[in-house]
Amino acid sequence: MPNVNRPNSLNESAGPNGPAASVITLGELDVHCLDWGGTGKPMLALHGLASSGHWYRRLAPLLSDDYRIIAPDQRGHGATTQAASGYDWQTMAEDALRLLDHFGIERAAVLGHSWGGHVASNLAMRFPERVSRLVMIDGGFQDGGLLPNPTWEAFRQRLAPRLVAGTRAEYLDRLEENLSFCWGDDLADIALTMVYEGADGQMRDKLRPENHAQVLATMWTEPPSVVLPQVKVPTLAVAAGPRADRVNSEFSRQREVMVAAAEAALLNGRVHWIPDTIHDIGYHKPGELAAVIREFLTED
Repeated sequence: MPNVNRPNSLNESAGPNGPAASVITLGELDVHCLDWGGTGKPMLALHGLASSGHWYRRLAPLLSDDYRIIAPDQRGHGATTQAASGYDWQTMAEDALRLLDHFGIERAAVLGHSWGGHVASNLAMRFPERVSRLVMIDGGFQDGGLLPNPTWEAFRQRLAPRLVAGTRAEYLDRLEENLSFCWGDDLADIALTMVYEGADGQMRDKLRPENHAQVLATMWTEPPSVVLPQVKVPTLAVAAGPRADRVNSEFSRQREVMVAAAEAALLNGRVHWIPDTIHDIGYHKPGELAAVIREFLTED
C-alpha cells in the first residue's frame, strides 16, 4: 500500500476563511489537523467515519468569526497515522483530549458529524469538564439495538464500508452525480482527502477495512443507549430530515426511531431537524447548520 498519509492537494495555508494545516505528534499518532485560527472561543470539530477534518471546510468559515475551529483527522483517517488499534471510545476520547491539551484548551464546544458524533458524545461523557457544549450532527444516535432485526450481522451490514471504486475520474464523476444539487470543486478536493489511489489506479478508502470493523464493534458493544444517558453537558442533536424521494422509506423511519430514542436518553439535550437535506448537512446546507449551531452555543 502506498503512503496514504501524504499531504493532499488543497491549499492549506491560513487565510481569511481557510485553515492552516499541521501535523502534531501525540503519543503514537501523527495527527493531521486543520486550524481556522483566531481569538474566538475554542471549538473541536470531529468528522465522520471514513471522512476527514476537511468535511468542515464549508461549515467552519461560517462560524470562524466567533470560534477558533480545530478539525483533526482522527486515527486511521485522512493524513493521520493508520493505527492498527485504538478504535474504542475510551482511546478515541483520549485522542481528542490530547489534542485539546496540545493547544492549551481547557474546555471547548465539541461538534461531531456522523460517527464523530459518537466520539464527541463519549468525550463529553468521559471527560465532561473539558466539554462546554456538545453538538451531534446527524450522528451519535446510530443504535443497532433499535433496528427491526437487532443483530450484530444486521448492524454490520447497515454500516458496511461505502463503495469506493474506479479510477480517480470515475470516483469523482460518481460523487458529482450523487451530489449534483450541491456539487463544487471544493467537494471534489474534500472527497480526495478521504481516499487514495492504489498502484492499480483504483481509488480506495484510507480507513482500512480492519479498522472500520473495529469501529463497528465498538459502536455495537457500547451503543448510544449506554452512552447518552451519562452525558450531562448541554447537547444538541441536529438531524437530517430526508429529501422528498426518501420520505417514509424504511431507512428514514428507522432513523426517526433512533433520533427519538437519543432525545429521550439525553439528560440535558434536544433535537433540531433540518428538513429536506442529506446526511452530509455541512455540504448541502452549511448556512442553516451554522445558524442552528450558533444559536445553541450562545443560549443562556
